[in-house]
Amino acid sequence: MDWDVKTVQPMPDYRIYVEIADGRKGVFDLKPYLHHGVFRELRDVSYFTQVGVLFGAVTWPNGQDVAPETLLAEMTPAESATANQELQRDASERAAAP
Repeated sequence: MDWDVKTVQPMPDYRIYVEIADGRKGVFDLKPYLHHGVFRELRDVSYFTQVGVLFGAVTWPNGQDVAPETLLAEMTPAESATANQELQRDASERAAAP
């Protein structure tokens, strides 16, 4: 479907970069969810970075997921200057990491 997630990448500070099938791209902040139910496990950064896509949704190995509708409603579009700056900074940080 057009709102299916095609790509997801973990970012610092409990954010993820997502690309949707319809071409939209953005950054989704998971910090507001980290103190609720099954999302508590995502506070472990090594686990958080295991994010992936399953059946068009953002998922983690133990079953946590974020529905595409939620991503679309709450993500910051990558076209915004702030999101682009964050993505560039994060890419630089990843490139500099050993």
